[in-house]
Amino acid sequence: MSHDRFYITTPIYYVNADPHVGHAYTTIMADIFARHHRQREDDVFFLTGTDEHGAKIARAAEAAGRSPKAHADELSSRFRDLGRVLNASNDFFIRTTDPEHIAEVQRLLSVMHDRGDIYRDSYGGWYCTPCEAFYVEGELAPGNCCPIHGTPVEWLEEDNWFFRLSAYRERLLAYFDEHPGWVVPTARYNEARRMIDDGLEDLSISRSQISWGVPVPWDPDQVIYVWVDALFNYWTALTYGAGADGDRFWPPTLQLMAKDILKFHAVIWPALLMAADIPLPQRLAVHGYVLKGGEKMSKTTGNLVDPFPFIEDYGIDALRYYLSREIRFGEDGTFSAEGFDARYTGELANELGNLLNRTVNMIERYRGGVVPADGGADTQLSAEVGARTSEILAAYDHADVTRAVEAAWVLVRALNRLVEQRAPWVLAKDPDQAAALDQVLFSLAAGLKSVLVLLWPVIPESAERALAALGQDPTAVLMTDASFGHGVAGTTVHAVPPLFPRVEGRPE
Repeated sequence: MSHDRFYITTPIYYVNADPHVGHAYTTIMADIFARHHRQREDDVFFLTGTDEHGAKIARAAEAAGRSPKAHADELSSRFRDLGRVLNASNDFFIRTTDPEHIAEVQRLLSVMHDRGDIYRDSYGGWYCTPCEAFYVEGELAPGNCCPIHGTPVEWLEEDNWFFRLSAYRERLLAYFDEHPGWVVPTARYNEARRMIDDGLEDLSISRSQISWGVPVPWDPDQVIYVWVDALFNYWTALTYGAGADGDRFWPPTLQLMAKDILKFHAVIWPALLMAADIPLPQRLAVHGYVLKGGEKMSKTTGNLVDPFPFIEDYGIDALRYYLSREIRFGEDGTFSAEGFDARYTGELANELGNLLNRTVNMIERYRGGVVPADGGADTQLSAEVGARTSEILAAYDHADVTRAVEAAWVLVRALNRLVEQRAPWVLAKDPDQAAALDQVLFSLAAGLKSVLVLLWPVIPESAERALAALGQDPTAVLMTDASFGHGVAGTTVHAVPPLFPRVEGRPE
């Protein structure tokens, strides 16, 4: 088992509206990766946070009748609270209004300026305030609208500071060609490379008509472009949020993001790092949209899914499981109340929850609550656990959470088949079948323990409760604890309430 460093990031969330299930999805996926790598005994640092500067925040604050900082404080706290509700195990929560972040961003921009990578010029273009981005006419949707939000863009002309992005085209192309797995899935890698190959324009990295932002250190009348400010958070967080030797985590092992911010992360971000002479991240994993009714969720379209009613009715682990199982990482997926309830009832409650209850009840009834010794007759099941464990390790290494969950669920269904095929209630009636009954009860307990450890990154609270019911230490969730039969025989089981209780009615 490797013992490596593992640094994972979510994009920092823009505090222009309340969090929705799309934000929850990215945070949950990052948390699952972080927990899995802690199971591998890696040195993990998990970062998330909020992006709090820019015109959109200033306008929203003005409309609400408060200062931009007060506005950012309130909304940032909601994202921090969401992380707690999601049971996210992030090591640090960065805010771009942190003074330490601001100072480091200014230092990095000064380095780039002194090296000649930043110059002054005038610019005019079509600007989308919700995106905080310029678009050329060919990129606009019909009606002179933003291709992401569908809202009208505005013409903006400014005398700004520019980053020589175009100068890094050849270096970026060479890096992509030398690291073909740098962006996953492959379709996003190809899309990003085409953006670079088609040519790059220099990037305006300051704004003169906005005051809410990080001041340009050599020109305090202007503020740093919010995306440049935000992208550097992944670096700045380690300088003050990861301890005295936080730099040991750089470069990021895995950076998660949705596909709508691919250009910022796969084109602009690496060029900025090259200019600052900082090593590039090891991998960017780009997921699709969480859709409702076939459309991307957004405040603009008003088709948001509030995750909190689902959490209140079904529990947080149900949401974590549904998003992991239903939406394959890297692809778009639809969130529906019907699909949520079907996964919860059919898989979590009926397949996993009932399996736990039946196993515990039969061990209590037939063996006084003590798990029998292993007779060694279920080598095929043991081999299956080993094979699925290897598949899960490979799935996480390929940034495929869904495949990892599917592999674990193969074991859940194998154990349910074992119950039906062996029929312990029949074996219990025949004293001559005592050894066979011991074997099936041991195998069920051992197989369940392995499954629960393998599923712990996805459903941590439920897995820990179930492990305790099996008489196991609920904190013993390393990958080595998933080996078949490890520490199972002789433990005392305890009946518990249903792991996934029946839910009457459901949120819309």
